[in-house]
Amino acid sequence: MEFLKSAVASAISKDPPFPYKFGDRLTVDQSIWALHNGTKREDGSDCSIFAFDITADRSRLPLARNAVRKMRTLRHPGVIRIYDTVETETYIYVATERVTPLAWSARRKSLSAETSKWGLFTIANTLSFINDEASSIHGNIRLSSVYISQSGEWRLGGFEVLSSMKDDDAMIYRHGSFTPESGGYTPPEIAKSGWDTIKRHPLSAVDSYDFGILVFEVFNGCFITGDQIGQTKNVPPSMHQSYKRLLNANPKARLSVSHFRDQGRRNGGFFETPLIRLSEGLESLGLKSDGEREDFLSELDEVSEDFPEEFFCVKVLPELLKSIEFGGGGPKVFASVMNIGKKLSEEDWESRLTPVVVRLFSNPDRAIRVCLLDNLPNMTDHLSQKVVNDKIFPQMVTGFTDVAPLVREQTVKAVLVIITKLSDRTINGELLKHLAKTSNDEQPGIRTNTTICLGKIARNLGTNTRQKVLVAAFARSLRDPFVHARNAALLALAATSDLFNDDDCAGKILPALCPSLIDREKLVRDQANKCFDVYLQRIRKYGNSLPDTALPPSTTTSANGAVPRMGTPQNDNAGWAGWAISSFTNKLATASGDMQSKAAKPQFSKNDRSSSMPPGANSSRPSTYASTLHRQAVTGTSTPAPTRTPPPEQSFSNPPEDDEEIDEAWGEMAEDDFFDAPSEHKPPPAPPVSFDDGGEPDFEGWLSAQAQAKSKAPLPKGLAKPSAPARTTTTGSVGSGAGAEKLASTIAKPKPPPATKAISTKPKEAAADDDWGDAWD
Repeated sequence: MEFLKSAVASAISKDPPFPYKFGDRLTVDQSIWALHNGTKREDGSDCSIFAFDITADRSRLPLARNAVRKMRTLRHPGVIRIYDTVETETYIYVATERVTPLAWSARRKSLSAETSKWGLFTIANTLSFINDEASSIHGNIRLSSVYISQSGEWRLGGFEVLSSMKDDDAMIYRHGSFTPESGGYTPPEIAKSGWDTIKRHPLSAVDSYDFGILVFEVFNGCFITGDQIGQTKNVPPSMHQSYKRLLNANPKARLSVSHFRDQGRRNGGFFETPLIRLSEGLESLGLKSDGEREDFLSELDEVSEDFPEEFFCVKVLPELLKSIEFGGGGPKVFASVMNIGKKLSEEDWESRLTPVVVRLFSNPDRAIRVCLLDNLPNMTDHLSQKVVNDKIFPQMVTGFTDVAPLVREQTVKAVLVIITKLSDRTINGELLKHLAKTSNDEQPGIRTNTTICLGKIARNLGTNTRQKVLVAAFARSLRDPFVHARNAALLALAATSDLFNDDDCAGKILPALCPSLIDREKLVRDQANKCFDVYLQRIRKYGNSLPDTALPPSTTTSANGAVPRMGTPQNDNAGWAGWAISSFTNKLATASGDMQSKAAKPQFSKNDRSSSMPPGANSSRPSTYASTLHRQAVTGTSTPAPTRTPPPEQSFSNPPEDDEEIDEAWGEMAEDDFFDAPSEHKPPPAPPVSFDDGGEPDFEGWLSAQAQAKSKAPLPKGLAKPSAPARTTTTGSVGSGAGAEKLASTIAKPKPPPATKAISTKPKEAAADDDWGDAWD
């Protein structure tokens, strides 16, 4: 082996260049040629190289030269296709299509009966052409003369003694016995009388006899002795009678190969098989009618396991692809292409199918597009991420806006198949834009499938995009009038509960789920309860992990050393509303003494300080402004409010952010025109004033202002004490200074009051009181 390679290399280096590279050598029995796998130097394409060493076997040089000449001139699909030849004084090289010996498969018995019939039919066609049209005799038909191409088709070789009977000095007459082991394949009449006897018998007699031996070899793996001639072991029963006639000892009664083929093609004959019918009708697939094409494809699917895989990949597949692109094959043909594609290697898939698939996605035919989308799961494993993201997806997005609902729906479903092949930029950009449109589609099924799609691709979305898109999309689907769309939203929310933060779960998702708990459909209600429990358990778990309070520790102490907490219930047994109201009103009821701003520096005793007053505030100085308000209420006179310099800001123990939240939550109530007292002077804003726990707030000044405006509007509930006459003396009066200004700014608004309004100072009847009045006591 090494010697042959070195000799070949040496010959190539000295002689004219051969544009093919030698590869591994294949074993071929009963042949004058050494067979090598080869590749073309220019493009690396596969080929086979038949090499004949002239120096080693010069006696058979005429056979080698005759074979080369006949291969060049004989053109038939069943003959090995030749590329190039080189002949020197030492060697002959013949480059052909890539082939392997049929003997390999026959001896391994890897050929099915249907494949063997199909191959024999191909060789019978080639021999019929040689005998009838070319008026020639092959003279070397045997297992070692037949090869299998890359397409799985059988090719005839071994043309060493092929001769035309029109030549008086034909090669077969002089060199017929020079072929390896020719004695075992020689017909009886030639073995008895020599090769010249061919002239006295039918032209096809020699090849018919050898073809009969080939039939036996194909079904049994080999031919050893002449005793096996005519045996029907492993030969299909339908072929027995015609097979025996091929081996008839009388050459004139011997069945020709052409007649053998014709008998097999009769109705119910041994060559009347789906494989043979399909191989014959394959080249005219683009010309068939729709009915004929459907019958052809149905039959193709049925026998796909019997066909050689190579034949499907190399021969059938290109014809099907041409039918789809140019012959109007349609979706049915593409489905067959996908079945064949399962047998292809990754390299074959990329070279044969990927370019066609990319071109088909640009085809405007809706039937083709739907077929492509349906078969996308079978293709994505073979398509690279670059091909899907850069070539297929830009063509695929046209389906999101197609007028046909079927195309839009199939496009949405296909997103799940290609999502792993798309880049993050494509997913969070263009894809979500199109899904936003289909989520608002007029077809409820498309809206539902979009929701399902978003739920399944949620983990492929970016973190920031996920929070914004999913909550809004699922919340909208929960309000969808289509019951299955609402149910899909609930299922998607339950499946993606771990993707949302705790704030979104509590503030956005749970409120959106609540209406679904009382949905009209039990299907939705049941799923809503399950989904609600999922999020509620998560929120509870998160709530248990939070601290008891987010407020900073208070430094304020009361008179007895206890630390008061704003808004903390005083009675643990009271209900939620009860403790909230009583906590506030009890502070007012227990307030005593005068209110005083921090700027006036009043002196309070330690025992008279309000528990709600900041430490250091003094409330011992009486208020003169409150007495003035009282006198105005009694006498009906009006005294202008004294002008004061705004006191400095008063500090509270509440943190600023709490104040901002409160102001935001209650800001509208501060602008309510609930109190309409006349005022021509707008006092400057004053800080909040602390109340004294030892007394009650006195609103007689306010009553006087309302009486002066002659307003007949009734007092708000809770401001007048039941069954109590108007006071003439102030026991717990409002102090002067900033505290009075704060009360005045709260009671009186700068806008001019209605001239006809007045509030009566007469105490209200006890029957008009309600719980708010009790709360103020």
